[in-house]
Amino acid sequence: MTINWDLLSERIHASQRFVLCSHIRPDCDALGSELGMAGIIAQLGKQVEIINGHATPPNLSFLDPGESIRMLDSNTTIDADCMIVLDTSAWAQLGPMGEELRRFQGVKLCIDHHVGEDDLGTEFFKDTSAEATGHLVAKLAKHLDVKIDRSMATSLFAAIATDTGWFRFGSTTSATYRIIADLMECGAVPAEIYGHLYERDTIGRVRLRGRILSRTQDELQGALVYTYVLKNDFEETGAVASDTEDAINLTLAIAGTQVAVIFVEQPDGGFKLSFRSRCAVDCNALAKHFNGGGHKAAAGAFLQGTLSSVQELVLPAVRAAMLATAT
Repeated sequence: MTINWDLLSERIHASQRFVLCSHIRPDCDALGSELGMAGIIAQLGKQVEIINGHATPPNLSFLDPGESIRMLDSNTTIDADCMIVLDTSAWAQLGPMGEELRRFQGVKLCIDHHVGEDDLGTEFFKDTSAEATGHLVAKLAKHLDVKIDRSMATSLFAAIATDTGWFRFGSTTSATYRIIADLMECGAVPAEIYGHLYERDTIGRVRLRGRILSRTQDELQGALVYTYVLKNDFEETGAVASDTEDAINLTLAIAGTQVAVIFVEQPDGGFKLSFRSRCAVDCNALAKHFNGGGHKAAAGAFLQGTLSSVQELVLPAVRAAMLATAT
């Protein structure tokens, strides 16, 4: 799917007051895309506000030093004629902002790179071949002839770098490096961004990751690895929910790993599932079995239940998918 940039530009020019939102548990691609998009809209002389259903994780606060991103609460009033959803096409991932989107009476747009989509009532502008929504926002800036300043460049660089596993994943292409070069010329400093992301761990984050690694189990001669996080782990280690971000990628460092799964218990119960694949197994297809979605190499879902009951549902499906693709 390719994006009609002229049509998207027309939609942007036609509105004056914008609200941007993204998925719950926002990651770098969500936040970076929002901040990059907000910069574009502001430079066009229009009003823009970012409102999310969840707060910005502390380890990603460097992207928004001015604390411009608001978290939805009971006092929030949305005053806009256009709402743009970035980096998700699923109701479940919008959380409380989903209800705001349903009620909104203005123009509704969605800019995303994920494969699956729900009927959000938006006009979709998607490119599922893109490695990150941040790349799409950077392309839009070019199409609109908007100058990307240093702050925007930093946000968009972080969005692309993290969604590609710092350019390790198969989604990375020559086009990725070309847009990254452009962002560096606009002021993004890779060493600074990497330092903020990966060299400022709290002791709680380190302790939590120790637990995650210590619980790792393997099957199918090491081709399948999985681990888990429980609610009480956060209090006991001093970690926060965002400290599980990218933890699944630690298991991919194990030689021979083809598929990895992590089960993360949520504060209100149930488990967030994350899937990663280095083989023909389609994580998006796996996640769809559990009303989730994402990409072929990385996807997620949510299931209610205890750890044992959720694992009894998920692991057989993963094993079956692995065996089916191995034949």
